[in-house]
Amino acid sequence: MVPDVTTPVVSNVFDGNGELFAGVASVQAVETFLTPSWIYQFYRRISTAPLLMLDANLSPESLQAACKIAYESGVPVLFEPVSVVKSSRIAPIAEHITCTSPNEIELIAMANALSTPGKYNFVKLEQCNNKAESVDYLFEMLSPAMFFLLEKGIKLLLVTLGSNGVFICCREHVNFMKDQKSCKVTPFSTRLLEKLEGCSLSSMPVNLSREGSSRTRVFHLPATSASVASLTGAGDCLVGGFLSSLCGGLDIMQSVAVGIAVAKASVESEANIPANFSAASIADEARRTLLSARHIWCQ
Repeated sequence: MVPDVTTPVVSNVFDGNGELFAGVASVQAVETFLTPSWIYQFYRRISTAPLLMLDANLSPESLQAACKIAYESGVPVLFEPVSVVKSSRIAPIAEHITCTSPNEIELIAMANALSTPGKYNFVKLEQCNNKAESVDYLFEMLSPAMFFLLEKGIKLLLVTLGSNGVFICCREHVNFMKDQKSCKVTPFSTRLLEKLEGCSLSSMPVNLSREGSSRTRVFHLPATSASVASLTGAGDCLVGGFLSSLCGGLDIMQSVAVGIAVAKASVESEANIPANFSAASIADEARRTLLSARHIWCQ
């Protein structure tokens, strides 16, 4: 807390479908005060964390400082792009990023920031009533950028597709926790684990943690239908649900499914983040997603 500083605020404009049309953000406090020297005060906490999440509101210098600490300590890093403009801040730190969670246009912006501007592009499908066809189209459009980011060293991509769910793109030997034994299993995550037993990677013909394999795999996890009240906060809830589930002992696929379920709860709430979450309903939604997951590519 710093006196005489305005708390960061965002003013968003939405279109008739509830999708973000334009936004103005004031995050001067973050860029001015979350400096590398301030971050280094927390060296021990960062270096002993099971993972580190950074978002692109941090200045490029602060992002590099945090990544340096994490890299020296073997701590995996998730980079949250925030926006199309700020997503390009991944360029100087890409080699230290373990996972990132862009939407379609942020993914393209990140790939172009690490390549020749304009090399990758995305044309939104205007109308498609068939979900499977829509997902196939999205994979065709986005896979070149996804595979390029993997070549740049990013190990795990969670590409959010709105009502079309999430693409998980990674090498088979990906590991997103510094020490799985350090997971703090909570009563909430215990209930999730109980409900999702049998809906994990062990029930699918793949092991993402298998060492010695460099094959790239892409999975599609669908989003279940929702009664939309507000789309604000859904992306943050997805990332929060994913990370908290990982730290609670769930595997990658289960954690993404929980993130999708938490995002649905956000979409159906007028609040950006619902006041309460039901472990039972979150687990039921995650289970439905896992049972509908599709393995769409391997090479």
